[in-house]
Amino acid sequence: MQNTRLNNLFNAIALRLRLWFFNPWRRFSVLIISCLFGFFLGSAVATTSGQTAEWDIVVAGVLLTLTEVGSRIYYGRSIRERQALWVESLNILKIGFMYSLFLEAFKLGS
Repeated sequence: MQNTRLNNLFNAIALRLRLWFFNPWRRFSVLIISCLFGFFLGSAVATTSGQTAEWDIVVAGVLLTLTEVGSRIYYGRSIRERQALWVESLNILKIGFMYSLFLEAFKLGS
């Protein structure tokens, strides 16, 4: 690629973000936000798809497929590649999502 001003700007922004997320506390906060967002998505999907009983099986199949793809992305990598922030936050998002779905199932079962 050519060394343009826009390319230099994007490279500088990416480098600053990488250095900003290198701090362990900031990384941890991103992971906690990812877990909470997964919990929110799980409860939102459960209540939205639960309104019409016609889509329950289709939504369950799509959610199962998405969680398995997330597991394949995370566990299909070496341990060093798993430490990438986006891979780790995707796994934590999946964990929050699954926890929310289990909690919704327990609420409906009681």
